[in-house]
Amino acid sequence: SKDLSTRVSLKMGKSNPLAENNLPEPLLLGSGSFTRKLILSEMSIPYHKIVREIDERGLGDRTKDAPRDLVLMLAKAKMDHLVTEIQAGNCNNDLPSGFSSADEWVVLTGDQVVTHSGNILEKPDSVEQAKEFVTGYASSPCSTVGSCVLTHLPSGIQVSGVDTATIHFKPTITGDIIDNLLKEDAPVLSCAGGLMIEHPLTREHIDRIEGTEDSVMGLSKDLVTRLLRELRQK
Repeated sequence: SKDLSTRVSLKMGKSNPLAENNLPEPLLLGSGSFTRKLILSEMSIPYHKIVREIDERGLGDRTKDAPRDLVLMLAKAKMDHLVTEIQAGNCNNDLPSGFSSADEWVVLTGDQVVTHSGNILEKPDSVEQAKEFVTGYASSPCSTVGSCVLTHLPSGIQVSGVDTATIHFKPTITGDIIDNLLKEDAPVLSCAGGLMIEHPLTREHIDRIEGTEDSVMGLSKDLVTRLLRELRQK
C-alpha cells in the first residue's frame, strides 16, 4: 500500500539509494515476488508494487535461447507492458495516493531462470517436476540467471543488466525436501527451478554459493545499485 511505502520512506529519511542518486521515490516494483520485495527493503529502497501480468511462457524459446538473453527479453517485455499501462492511465487506481501516471517514476522489472545440465528451468509445473529439479541438484550444481530492468518515466530512459550465481548442493538433497517445504507452506512452486535457498530446510543442504545470495533469490543488490547509478548518469 501507499501508506506503507510512505511510512518506510519517512522512517528512513533520505538515506536510501533513490535519494542518493537524485531519483524519484517510491520505486514502482513491477513484480509480485516476495523475495524481490524483501531485497528492496534490505536495501532501504522505498517501493510500491504494481504488477500487470504477461504470458511469459508464450515468449522466447527455452530450447534455443541463451539464458541471459531470455531473462532480459522477458523483463523488458514485462516493462514494456507495464509502462504502456501506466502511460495509458490504466494504473492510476493502483498508484500511490496523491500520485498519477504523469509524475516522475523509476520502474523496476526482473526475471530469473535456473539452469542445470544445459537446460533452462522455470517455475515448476507440479510437485513432481519440482522434485525432479531438486534431485538433479544433488549430482551437479545449478545456476541462477537473473535480469533487472529500470526505466525512468516520463523520459523512457532504460538501463538493464544480468547477474548469475552458482549453487553447489551436498549429495544429501533429495526430492523429499519439496514435500517438507510444502508442509511449511513455502511457495516453492513459485520459485524458478523450485529453488528456495533462503529456507532453513534448503540451506542445510548447500555446500557453497559462487556469487551472492540475493542474486540467487531473484534480485542482485550489486546490479540494482549499479543500474541506479547508470540511470542517474543518463
